[in-house]
Amino acid sequence: MVETHVRSKTAVVASALLDARRGGPPADAVALAPLLESPEDAYEVQRLVAGQLGAANASSPFWKSGGPSRTAAMTHAQLLPPAVWPSPADARSHPFRLRLIEAEVALSLRADVTAEAAASLSHAQAVSLIDAVAVSIEIVDSRWAQALDAPALLKLADLQSHGALVLGEWRPWQPRDWNEQVCRVSIGSAEPRIFRGTHSLQDPTWLLSAWLRHATSDGRPLRRGSVVTTGTWCGMLPAGAGDAVQVRFDGIGEAFVQL
Repeated sequence: MVETHVRSKTAVVASALLDARRGGPPADAVALAPLLESPEDAYEVQRLVAGQLGAANASSPFWKSGGPSRTAAMTHAQLLPPAVWPSPADARSHPFRLRLIEAEVALSLRADVTAEAAASLSHAQAVSLIDAVAVSIEIVDSRWAQALDAPALLKLADLQSHGALVLGEWRPWQPRDWNEQVCRVSIGSAEPRIFRGTHSLQDPTWLLSAWLRHATSDGRPLRRGSVVTTGTWCGMLPAGAGDAVQVRFDGIGEAFVQL
């Protein structure tokens, strides 16, 4: 009885997010916030939304993962394949409500990972599973009327405020000194901004073990070629319709999107 009640609450939140994604008005976070009580509830909403929009069956799924520090709980979201684009990307026709830019590094897997393997992976073992690296641009958006002022669980349920992901060219993986990594972000006509060693976890691979455990928690393996983007190096930078956005990581590559 309790399980049915929980499912009905998460289904209500998922339905509101689906309506907003399908062209309806943004959902009211104030009204729906009491329906989610835990991260597990938020992840169930994610699964319901993904199931309706086709992400759950993607053969090589795309994910985002990260957190504000190593002492914080990592959060994760499986992304919707239609909103993952190769660079250079043209997003002029995409109906964003927000256009906040995060400069990130994406990683791909060289092999399938089972739930059993993920449960006991050390950090070094998780890093050994990386096949390739690419620059990525995450465009942050929201289906909530309160946007980024919505409660944390509702933002997590909304794919952690994901709008779209642009992926640059894949390069073979090599270990790096992430404390010295330079990232350059250009938005519109503004002067490029430069960031060095500014990832919140000091090393974007630090989250891999937590991501792999979460991504296989339903018992299904995560397939070779699966991709995770690993969190921002620049915070969230505002952009507007018509802006061109370029992100470059020295020694890794670049990505471009026209808003």
